[in-house]
Amino acid sequence: MSSSEPAKEVPTDPAIAPGGGEDAAPSKKGAKKAEAKAKKEAEKARKAAEREAAAAAQSSAAAEDLAKENYGSSLPSTKISAPYIHLRDIAEEHVDKVVQLQAWVQNSRAQGGKMMFVELREEGNWAVQGVVAATADGKGVSKQMVKWVGGVSLESFVLVEATVKKPLEPVKSCKVSEYELHLSKIYVIAPAPEKLGITFAVASRAVGRLDEEEVEGVEDLAITEGAPTASLATHLNNPAMHGRAPVSHAIDEVRIAVEDLFCDYLKAQGFKRFHPPSLIGAASEGGANVFKLAYFEKEAYLAQSPQFYKQYQIAAGKKRVFCVGPVFRAENSNTPRHMTEFIGLDMEMEIQEHYHEVMHMLEGVLLHIFRGLAKDYRNEIELIRSVYPSEEFLLPEPGKEVRLTFAEGQALLRAEGPPEFASVTDDEDMSTPQEKALGALVRKKYNTDFYVLDKFPVDARPFYALPDPENAKVTNAYDFMMRGQEILSGGQRVHLPHELEATIRSKGLDPNQPGIKEYVDVFRSVGVPPHGGGGIGLDRVVAWYLNLPTVHLVADYPRTPKRLFP
Repeated sequence: MSSSEPAKEVPTDPAIAPGGGEDAAPSKKGAKKAEAKAKKEAEKARKAAEREAAAAAQSSAAAEDLAKENYGSSLPSTKISAPYIHLRDIAEEHVDKVVQLQAWVQNSRAQGGKMMFVELREEGNWAVQGVVAATADGKGVSKQMVKWVGGVSLESFVLVEATVKKPLEPVKSCKVSEYELHLSKIYVIAPAPEKLGITFAVASRAVGRLDEEEVEGVEDLAITEGAPTASLATHLNNPAMHGRAPVSHAIDEVRIAVEDLFCDYLKAQGFKRFHPPSLIGAASEGGANVFKLAYFEKEAYLAQSPQFYKQYQIAAGKKRVFCVGPVFRAENSNTPRHMTEFIGLDMEMEIQEHYHEVMHMLEGVLLHIFRGLAKDYRNEIELIRSVYPSEEFLLPEPGKEVRLTFAEGQALLRAEGPPEFASVTDDEDMSTPQEKALGALVRKKYNTDFYVLDKFPVDARPFYALPDPENAKVTNAYDFMMRGQEILSGGQRVHLPHELEATIRSKGLDPNQPGIKEYVDVFRSVGVPPHGGGGIGLDRVVAWYLNLPTVHLVADYPRTPKRLFP
C-alpha cells in the first residue's frame, strides 16, 4: 500500500483487544474480578465440606459412643484398678489421685447437656458430690454417658472411678464438703426401682403418726412444716430405706454403745457373763403374759426374763453375774413404751451387808453409761436431736444422787403435783401419768432426769422380792427412772426356801406348781447367799435418754401385738 492511501480506523470497542476481535484476551481488571469470584466460591465450598465432615464425624462418634465402656451395668468382668477408698477417709493426700468407690446414688441434677452433678452416699450421712462432665473428644466421658447417669434411679448401688478434686467452694449439701469426685467411670451394681416405698429424704425426717393402723391403698404421707413425713408403720414396713437414714444409723450407734458400756463397767467390777435360755419348760413367775409354743410332743414357753437363771448362777457359787439377751412379754399393750420382745440388760450379785450395795452398783453402771454417751457419742446425739429435738439429759452431781422412797415420791406428788394426784396412797403402784408427773417435779426440784425410787409396796412386786424386815408393807425393791419413766426394776431376792414358799403363797400361787417348784428346789438343794439385782430395758434407756417418741424407733426390728414382720 502506498503512502498516499488513507489510514484505517482503530476499533474503539473495549471488549475487543487491539488486533484481536472476539477471541481477544480480557482486561486485567476483568481477570482480577473473575479470580476473586472463583476464590470466594472455592472458600464457600471448602467451609461447606468442613461442616459436612464435622457433622459426619460427630454423627459417627455419636453412633459409636466412644465412652460406652466407661458406664453401664456392672458385669462379673467389670474391674477398676484404682485403690478403694471410704468417704470418711478422703484427705488432702488424695487430691488429684484416681480412686474407686462403691456407694448409693443419693441425688442427681443436670447442668446443661454436658454435665451432671450426682451425690454419692456410702453409709449414714457420709455423702460426696460427684461431677460427670463430657470431654471434648467424647472418649473419656461422652454426652450419652452424662445423660445415662441422670437416668440412674436414686438409691441404686454403683461402682465408680473418679479423681479427687477440691471444689471451688465447700459443698454444703454433703458431709464430705471439702472435696468432690470427678467421675470417669460408673457402673450400676444393683439398680433401685423407679419408685421407692419411702424416699431417703422422708426416711431421714421424724416419723409422723405413731400408730400401726394403715389405710389400704393410701400413701401414708403427711405434710409437716412444708416437708412430707411418713408414719411409723410406713417406716417400719420399708426397713431398708428406714435403716439407711442417718438418724437411724445414729440411734443404732447409741444403742450398741449402751450395751457395750453396760458390759464393760460390770466386767471391770468383777462380774461374769452367762447366757440364759429363751425356751423354758413351764410358765415362769406365775404364768401370766407368756408366749406358748409347740415343742415336739410338749409345750414350751418363751422366757419372760432371765430372773430365775441369774439366781441359779448365784446359787452355783458365782458372786456377780450379768447377761444380755431377748426378753418376751405376751402383753397386748399397744403403746410407745411396750414391745413383745426387747433386749434386757440384767445383773445379779451377792450381798454382803445391805441390799443398797446392789442398788448403788446399778446406779453406778447407768451413770457410767450416761456419761460415756455424753463424752464419746456427741456427734450422734446432735444428729438425732436435729431430727428429734430434746433437752440435754440432766445428771445429778457426783455424791448428790437422788434416791427417794416410794412413800416420799407419793408425798411429793400429793404436795406439789397436779391436783389429780393429791390423794395418791403409799400402798398402790404408780401409774404412768404419776411417774411422768413425779419426773417433772424431780427435775425442777433436784435438777436431774435420773433418780431412784426405793421401798416399793409389797403388792407392787413379784413373789421373789424380799419384804423389808422392819416394815412388812414394803419391799427391799426399787425402780430407776429416766425423764419420769421406769427403765429398771430390781431389789433383794428371797433366798431362804421357807420364806420363799410363804411369799409365793401370799401371791396366790402354789410353790409346787410346774416352773415354780423347780425354782424353789434350787433353794432347797443348797444354801444360797443373800443376793439381789435388776433388769434394764435397753430400748427404753436409749429412747428416754434421747427423748424419742417411741421405743419402736430404737429396736432394729420391733415386735408388738400388731407387728411380726419384717
